[in-house]
Amino acid sequence: MSVSLFNVAFDCADPYSLGQFWSKVFDQPLHDDDHPGDPETSIALPDGPNLYFQRVPEAKMVKNRVHICLRPDGDRDAEVRRLTALGATLVDDRREPDGHGWVVLADPEGNELCVLRHSVGRDAT
Repeated sequence: MSVSLFNVAFDCADPYSLGQFWSKVFDQPLHDDDHPGDPETSIALPDGPNLYFQRVPEAKMVKNRVHICLRPDGDRDAEVRRLTALGATLVDDRREPDGHGWVVLADPEGNELCVLRHSVGRDAT
């Protein structure tokens, strides 16, 4: 028996708003049936699992135990600037002068995510 990863679920206060943020991150639309105020929303990624956002009553209190790592197609620093312009905030900058490392950001509801080096930069060092 085998399994496949179907979705990554985000507990949140406002599924539609958080879904819109991640929709812009991946340049993929929310599901056609999703509307402001809905208790859940989702994004179907073309080459990966769905992202699923569900309303929960409690606020995020501590560091995520699981998080998403993004590997940009281009320059990591440009991707960090793009994500912060979309509403992400800087949590921790782990970039090193030689190009190694990553940047930890938080989405608008505080869920951590990492931005890694792009694969070309990774392969070159």
